[in-house]
Amino acid sequence: MTDTAELLLSELMTNAYRHAKVPAGREIWARCALVDDRVRVTVTDANDTLPIPGMASLEEESGRGLALVATLADDWGAERRECGIGKEVWFELAVKARP
Repeated sequence: MTDTAELLLSELMTNAYRHAKVPAGREIWARCALVDDRVRVTVTDANDTLPIPGMASLEEESGRGLALVATLADDWGAERRECGIGKEVWFELAVKARP
């Protein structure tokens, strides 16, 4: 699970860095929390545009990040922040008990 969480966090942070065009001084934040039996990772930025998974062709070098998130996460989503500035993109992974 750790490797998957690291990969998906990397994808969300990269998307925020590449696509969230915001004024200087605004930051990108990541938060990880254990909620019941799931790890929830949230990336927050100051841009209001919600992400939409793309359909990358075989020749394209990018455009698959959200498809990876949708495929590997147990759940994911994006919403505008309650404070009115920016958005949160998150994913959850189930914590599996060790045998």
